[in-house]
Amino acid sequence: MSHILLMSSLSSMVLLGLMIAACLVFIGVIVLQHRQGRDLRYELEQLDKLKENNIESEFVLRAMHLSTWHLNPKTMAITFDNDFRERTGRVAPQTDNFCLDDQLSMMHPDDAEVVGKGMQALCEGRTENYHMEYRVPIPDTDKCYWEECYATIVDRDVEGKPTSIVGTTMRIDDRKQMEEALIDARNRAEESDRLKSAFIANISHEIRTPLNAIVGFTSILPDISDEAERRSLVDLINDNTQKLLHIIDDVVNISRIESGQEQMVLTSFELKTALTELADRYHQELKPGVELITEFASEQQVLTTDYHRFCDIMRHLLSNAMKFTQQGNITIGYAKPADGRIRIWVRDTGVGIDKESLPHVFERFYKVNEFVPGAGLGLSICHAMAASMGGTVTVRSKLGEGSTFTLDIPVR
Repeated sequence: MSHILLMSSLSSMVLLGLMIAACLVFIGVIVLQHRQGRDLRYELEQLDKLKENNIESEFVLRAMHLSTWHLNPKTMAITFDNDFRERTGRVAPQTDNFCLDDQLSMMHPDDAEVVGKGMQALCEGRTENYHMEYRVPIPDTDKCYWEECYATIVDRDVEGKPTSIVGTTMRIDDRKQMEEALIDARNRAEESDRLKSAFIANISHEIRTPLNAIVGFTSILPDISDEAERRSLVDLINDNTQKLLHIIDDVVNISRIESGQEQMVLTSFELKTALTELADRYHQELKPGVELITEFASEQQVLTTDYHRFCDIMRHLLSNAMKFTQQGNITIGYAKPADGRIRIWVRDTGVGIDKESLPHVFERFYKVNEFVPGAGLGLSICHAMAASMGGTVTVRSKLGEGSTFTLDIPVR
């Protein structure tokens, strides 16, 4: 009987132990699941943050038209992580065999060599960082767009040689346009300042010369009793007065034309008659040994344009030829109209213009010879007036062999 009670007591103790063990296991499982759930929630939170960061990074890359890439210095293989350089925002397709030489072949030839040397120095570890701007031709066009590239070494081997390079590339067309606009504005400001200085220097000298003659001769005129001498002084005063008026007229004319305030007045007139009258007017002012010749392709040629501007252009061209022609002849003429346009020229056998000065003769205040009187406005006025009439003024010249100025304008 006692044996049976002992066995029953042992069974109860074993059962109680099993129940306690089961409870402990159950509690352990609950604790383990809680910890796993906490770790899972943490990992999910980190994954959400990573996704959020990736979205923000992608948004920045897309907004800046930026690409990110890795370069293997040993194989020169480039792997693009993201590429948003296209204006459409589309990710450019990637290839597994894309290398640095492929990238260089896409660049402008003038920039590819410099970029290649910079990247080679970075791959060899001679430099730590890389920065370059370069042009990329647009296929099937003659235009290019600009890119800017940054790169740096992110990992080296035990010998200190680079094993991994990371970089970014972005399009900078807008910035380059702004830079060009700023450079252009600066150049215009500098040119304006140069023209202002040239204007003050030239005009003050050119105005002072006739003014000195007018004031000087006028002051001694009352003391002159000889009638012939008085008449000579009066003629000199009148000549210098006309020179002064021409200088002022030139300044006013070029200001009106460039500001667009002066409107064209179309008039039909006989070209031969107008040129003949102009030649007769300047015939008396020719230097000794210089002959004025006319060459007209036809006896009658009606021209419809602004008569006063046309006469001003021819007056300046004739006056310019007379200044630089010491002997020989000055020829004024015109050819037969072709394609609705007509060419009128003034040719001289004067000193001519050297190659260095030839591209600048139509610039304001530019003078080929500083010792020859003039404000440097005549040819500039011709150029501006011809453009306002729908025409052009060109020059052909060789030093020591004379010059030919040609006016090309519409007949009607």
